[in-house]
Amino acid sequence: MKITGYRVESYTMQMDRPIGDANYPAGEDLMPASLLWIETDEGISGLAPGGGDVEQFFHLLEGQDPREVIGIWRRLVDYVHKGGVVAAGGPISGIDVALWDLKAKLAGEPLWQTFGALQGRVRAYASGIDYCLGEKELFAFYRRLAEKGVDGGKLKIGLDMAADLRRIGIMREALSVASPRPHLMIDINEYWSPKQAVGYLREIEKHFDITWVEEPARRWDYQGLRQVSAQVKAAVATAENLRHIGEIYPLIHEQAVDILNISAGQTGFTGCRQIAHLAHAYELPVSMMNCQANYMAHLAAALPNHLSMEVVDPGREHCLRFSHHIEGGCIVLSEEPGLGVEVDEAKLKALQANPPKGQGNFPFPRRGGAGLYVKGLEPGEVKWR
Repeated sequence: MKITGYRVESYTMQMDRPIGDANYPAGEDLMPASLLWIETDEGISGLAPGGGDVEQFFHLLEGQDPREVIGIWRRLVDYVHKGGVVAAGGPISGIDVALWDLKAKLAGEPLWQTFGALQGRVRAYASGIDYCLGEKELFAFYRRLAEKGVDGGKLKIGLDMAADLRRIGIMREALSVASPRPHLMIDINEYWSPKQAVGYLREIEKHFDITWVEEPARRWDYQGLRQVSAQVKAAVATAENLRHIGEIYPLIHEQAVDILNISAGQTGFTGCRQIAHLAHAYELPVSMMNCQANYMAHLAAALPNHLSMEVVDPGREHCLRFSHHIEGGCIVLSEEPGLGVEVDEAKLKALQANPPKGQGNFPFPRRGGAGLYVKGLEPGEVKWR
């Protein structure tokens, strides 16, 4: 079997609800998307959500046996050695995911089985990316997933202490039908400085038992993240916006992180698994980030140090068909070969022919004033931009 071609299809989708964080609290419901197919001479293709500039790498793929996934991944990563993986991570991730999908399809088994998982089930937590949601919408989102057994939630905070405390309470109440003590996580998206984070979190921890705080300082600031971790009770989670094991190693070596956020963006399944295994060697847990159709749950199911996977569920599967679902607080994966995801070509063409109006604002930029104290405050007064 040989790789003979590829296809990338891009489109824009309008989600069921907007999503937003401290950097863009107004929220956005338009999101760019793409799909990648890796084609073979036997008529079987591998699929990946995401793609990018695959053309620059195709000469490394053409004619190769697609089952040699890890060897191909190594070839791709070595090829961008001088330019760096970060700039080329998107195409490499898409190629790697598509090849793993193809490998499992050829074996006639779901990808979670190819990865060696005992079962296709992964514990889930709810994540609204919800700064732009009103309090009723906030409650409805977390209650809907709690009624499916999900007993943990992650809330976007960072701009208003009183409002944040109120919203954390709403999330806890909504999740209480799944557990009397739900897991409460908060996410700042690098909006605070380390000192801001410590002051803010100490106040929050007077009212709530926080499981983890995500990105309370800059993603690469191992000194600042370690400072936060040492001074608050909550675990510190980070790494979703780091793209390679070389960027993550300093966080582990400097004891600056308690939980690693992992994703397909870390050069696909292969690079993501590599990071998870490094974390496991240091007795650190990992948590898989959200994705369309929750397809990264295939890998999460096989990781011995995986805690729970983020479920956002904003309506991003317009042209995707799959039977994965949430039940008993878990993402339950199908028995279909590969990712268990197919593309409705007619719906894809309709999305491309009639795109929603507007430009969209993804990815969100870091908001001006992030990490800075407001001038003119009385000593001891806590207030943030």
